[in-house]
Amino acid sequence: MQLHNLPCFIEKDLKEALTQFIEEESLRDYDRDAEASLEAVKSGEVDLHQLASTWAKAYAETTLEHARPEEPSWDEDFADVYHDLIHSPASETLLNLEHNYFVSISELIGERDVELKKLRERQGIEMEKVMQELGKSLTDQDVNSLAAQHFESQQDLENKWSNELKQSTAIQKQEYQEWVIKLHHDLKNPNNSSLSEEIKVQPSQFRESVEAIGRIYDEQRKLEESFTIHLGAQLKTMHNLRLLRADMLDFCKHKRNHRSGVKLHRLQTALSLYSTSLCGLVLLVDNRINSYSGIKRDFATVCQECTDFHFPRIEEQLEVVQQVVLYARTQRRSKLKESLDSGNQNGGNDDKTKNAERNYLNVLPGEFYITRHSNLSEIHVAFHLCVDDHVKSGNITARDPAIMGLRNILKVCCTHDITTISIPLLLVHDMSEEMTIPWCLRRAELVFKCVKGFMMEMASWDGGISRTVQFLVPQVCYLCRSHPNLISFIRFLTDTARHPALKS
Repeated sequence: MQLHNLPCFIEKDLKEALTQFIEEESLRDYDRDAEASLEAVKSGEVDLHQLASTWAKAYAETTLEHARPEEPSWDEDFADVYHDLIHSPASETLLNLEHNYFVSISELIGERDVELKKLRERQGIEMEKVMQELGKSLTDQDVNSLAAQHFESQQDLENKWSNELKQSTAIQKQEYQEWVIKLHHDLKNPNNSSLSEEIKVQPSQFRESVEAIGRIYDEQRKLEESFTIHLGAQLKTMHNLRLLRADMLDFCKHKRNHRSGVKLHRLQTALSLYSTSLCGLVLLVDNRINSYSGIKRDFATVCQECTDFHFPRIEEQLEVVQQVVLYARTQRRSKLKESLDSGNQNGGNDDKTKNAERNYLNVLPGEFYITRHSNLSEIHVAFHLCVDDHVKSGNITARDPAIMGLRNILKVCCTHDITTISIPLLLVHDMSEEMTIPWCLRRAELVFKCVKGFMMEMASWDGGISRTVQFLVPQVCYLCRSHPNLISFIRFLTDTARHPALKS
């Protein structure tokens, strides 16, 4: 038994001896280096004043009390100025000016749409004539050549209007920011006689045109239910829940008629732009970071209708996201390749490597990217959550990437002062035939239960701040065929939310 324990005893002593040896020799090396440095100073090889300056600079740069305060940027200065003005009597003037700019851009977009429509109609007539002569005097090559010419013409016209819109928004943004800075400076000077003219409201400036009126969004009657819940184990937190039948983009679109109710919504959004009460929504998108199709295109269209005076354009923000995703995917791919090279490789690992190389430019289901906005009607932040066709099936679980993406979104809301969030209740923006009443009820119950758990986690994330969560049901759905009175369906979902799923 003693012989058996002997090797362990020797190994322990050896480790202690090696540790002590390393410490002693390291101290001797440090002493030799210090003595050599002192000798260099004594012999004059090193300038004493230069050495003292170097040490003083290093100490000042690494010590917080000696660090220089960061100089505020233009964006920070403008944000402070805007925050002061929007909470002053000049707020109405600011909103009126923004509305005038919105009308101007809307008219420009209307002209673009009309010109593009005329071009497509003219090209359609030309293509019909060519197709009638196909096989007689014309060949397939002639048809392909005409189609290529049409495509090139459309691209040239779209690029022309895109550049014009980009230039117009840039001019508006510069004029607006300069005017806001000037107005803020004048407000600090009470003796300025021109101040009353600057903040004077001019209702006649709200220009309307017959062509633009056709672009006003139809306002459909919203069905909604609101209620309050208390969640928590010991210390309960009150949250406000709303269940609506509405389109997700209704919270983004501006209204041209500028009614008082619409104006109040816009004022509330502007007042809370630089605050701790931000509003966000969740958009379900595919894995490509662009604005070319689906709800991404519709959302980008809404963003382009009004100049963003505080944040970069939606296209610029998406370009930044693409660069970040590209860098992250490249780093992840290199680490994955290193781990596969160092380990045993097999067919499955080869498949994983190929998938990583093929998809590293796209986001994965459950991942999301964020865009910031000051030019939308009722929101400041948009969460673009990547989902795939699997969300349309009826067998997703609480561990599905889309559900986990919602959890991460709510966590971001807690850490970044987003107190109102709008979520698609069924995890789809459009209904299809297979989404029956039982399918909707199962999906709603799953989302309610999961969000309830995530909201209870919020207490540990932010200390239990009251929030508003809005669940949206698609505006147009096939449920109306089997359930004509959709309000009863929404109230049934409300009962589901109030009792079994969100009951604390």
